[in-house]
Amino acid sequence: MLEYLRPWKLLTLALGTGLLIIGALYYEAPDWDVPISLIMALLSYLTASWSMRIMLERRWKQWPAMLFWTWFTVDGAYWVYWRLVDPVALDMMREANWPASLSLYWICGVIWLPRGSLARLFAATRQALCRPGVATARRTALRLSRSPNHAQPGPNLGTGIQRLGAFDRK
Repeated sequence: MLEYLRPWKLLTLALGTGLLIIGALYYEAPDWDVPISLIMALLSYLTASWSMRIMLERRWKQWPAMLFWTWFTVDGAYWVYWRLVDPVALDMMREANWPASLSLYWICGVIWLPRGSLARLFAATRQALCRPGVATARRTALRLSRSPNHAQPGPNLGTGIQRLGAFDRK
């Protein structure tokens, strides 16, 4: 429950919801209004990172629940809302809505997947990027980019790979 109250996650929820509301007001799509934007944003916030974690951690027994909540968030709530509000809009737009909604759902799942504070996320990212192998590769790429005869894409790629190995031996 604490993860849902993280300030950085709430801020990204507010920003995303704000963009959905602006889109609902600006575009004249028959199936895009403020209430459905709020409903789908809130459901995504509550289920997207959980669904992503179920898949990444291969919790096979929880897949049926994950598939249900993914479907319900992406299409089920949309269907219920528009069936009650405007069935004609539902019939006209449902087929076009679910691919876009599913894409946004998984993007949100990736954004909200990390557990912990924003400072912890930045520290973990910095640590991952500054591992010796990553730092060596970064320095090597920088040296190659400064070298007058650095590897060009295409047939001489093998020479560039050999040069990479030469830098590591120095």
